Amino acid sequence: MMIAECRVETASASKYIAQLCKHFAHKITVEYDATKGRADFPWGVCRMTAEDGALALRCEGQDEAGLGRVKAVVEDHLVRFAWREKPTLTWTDAS
Repeated sequence: MMIAECRVETASASKYIAQLCKHFAHKITVEYDATKGRADFPWGVCRMTAEDGALALRCEGQDEAGLGRVKAVVEDHLVRFAWREKPTLTWTDAS
């Protein structure tokens, strides 16, 4: 199992969890509430947590390719949804 994590500084973490999960729910299984979310992609999983002043992301994949796809999809959508904040995602290996 490959795991990567990042923390995005934002006051809108709950809002972004809802936006991401609602958007992903059109094609995949998701679960979410105001403080956490989970998106089950064919290549892996992304867990989202609203923390004090930040959105914590944890992506998992069976291999490097799967992990890369999960990270790319989540990052692409978050950057688009949070365009006003211009978030920078710096992933760390948590495997």
